[in-house]
Amino acid sequence: MLTEKPAVNPWFIAVTVTLATFMELLDTSIANVALPYIGGGLGRSFDEVTWILTTYLVANAVILPMSAWLSRVFGRKRYYLGCVVLFTLTSFFCGLAPTLGIMLSSRVLQGLAGGGLAPVSQAILVDTFPAAKRASAFALYTIVIVTAPAVGPVLGGWITDNYSWRWIFFINIPIGFLSFFLSSRLLKDPPAFEVERASVRTNGKLNIDGIGITLIALASAALEVALDRGQIDDWFGSALISWLLAIAVMGWIATVVWELRVKEPVIEFRLLANRNFAIAIALFFVFGFGVFGSTTLIPQILQSLYGYRATDAGLVLGPGALVITLFAPIAAQLIQRQIVSARTLLTISLVTVAAAMWYFSTFTPATDYMHYALARAYQGLGYGFFFVPVNVLAYSQLRPDQNNKASSLTNLFRNWGGSFGIAFITTAAERRHQFHQTNLGSAIGDTSQQLGARVAALTNYLVTKGFSGPDAASAAHGYLYQQLQHQVSLLSFMDCFRVISWLTLAVVPLLLLVRRFKPAGKSPAAH
Repeated sequence: MLTEKPAVNPWFIAVTVTLATFMELLDTSIANVALPYIGGGLGRSFDEVTWILTTYLVANAVILPMSAWLSRVFGRKRYYLGCVVLFTLTSFFCGLAPTLGIMLSSRVLQGLAGGGLAPVSQAILVDTFPAAKRASAFALYTIVIVTAPAVGPVLGGWITDNYSWRWIFFINIPIGFLSFFLSSRLLKDPPAFEVERASVRTNGKLNIDGIGITLIALASAALEVALDRGQIDDWFGSALISWLLAIAVMGWIATVVWELRVKEPVIEFRLLANRNFAIAIALFFVFGFGVFGSTTLIPQILQSLYGYRATDAGLVLGPGALVITLFAPIAAQLIQRQIVSARTLLTISLVTVAAAMWYFSTFTPATDYMHYALARAYQGLGYGFFFVPVNVLAYSQLRPDQNNKASSLTNLFRNWGGSFGIAFITTAAERRHQFHQTNLGSAIGDTSQQLGARVAALTNYLVTKGFSGPDAASAAHGYLYQQLQHQVSLLSFMDCFRVISWLTLAVVPLLLLVRRFKPAGKSPAAH
């Protein structure tokens, strides 16, 4: 095995690479609450400025699966530093953008740069830490990838409320400079990676899988646009979305077939033949689905039904991130000291997350902040014991020269899970709203004596407050209709939580198929 002891404390490297990852993941959500302000500043409609999110996600999705190959072509350190520089520069141009066109072109480049940061960061962590200490590095990575999307809306709302929307991009600049400064001095490519990198050249000539790159770019872009715009354009009611989904499905099928035949593929799908890695990949997908789906759903519920401001709704997510920060290191120690197996921790984690989602689904219009925050903390408890063992499982039977390719795949499936989760939430909430409205409306009916009595009582009350008879009756009907809509919306949101709960439980049986592996020995004493 080709290994090399880092010249510096590996924790310096861990903090350095997770800094850039935090910056990139923060940008996936920080702009969401600022879109109305950006539209006003650029003189464009809300529907037009939503492409600020879509273009970033599409570019990110295109480059992410190719990040392992690109790092082999350019060298991992060089590629990583290039991504940090490009991300920082494009953040600057996004903040200065005078027109929507410049903003969108800058966001495309920013997404391309960001797509390389997370998988390369994870690969660097895997190679930097010996197997006995790797779980602790994964704990730090867990805190970053869960906290950043949760902090984004809160920070974005606070910045736009108190300063200018342009600062949601400018804040990346000092972080980017610091990340580049530290990375350029601390990072270096390990010997195992140098061996892997040599495989992309034959007799000094670069092996470029042009067909694979084209298929990946086409399939990734089509899938991300379809998922991001599907509900807006009514899914299969739109010819464009239908074509995009068809291109995405056929494109990914063609990509898998082609990449399995190529000697040096852009995406190493052959890793999925490793059972433990394949199971971990499925768990990463469900993790992304649950985390990003619930992070989208909870603020939406609190803002639309309970009247929370964007910042206040975002604060409900805080306890979950705090619990993960506390328990991820505990999970790492349990794994490293071989007190509990990865499979046992993953079972506890998934069951806890499923229970937390079901707890969310029992809430009513009278539920207060504390119960939502407590449910999010329960969810955080589950995820706090998830990411460390799932990463240990993923890399349990891989060679060092496969780590880089594996990181690209794990991040791809986590990203897919997030995209599918958000698409599901936006679609299912709308469709279930229509379903419940029809059911409740038919159950109540205009002939309901209870409804008639309620309307009469409200009308009489409003008349005593100075309303005229017709105005009071109209206001009474309007108020009760609003109450009906709130109840219908809540029921539809609760259905979404139940689906996430069942999906999380559905992958638990996969853990029975995990192949036993010899965990790393206990970490030696520090010196």
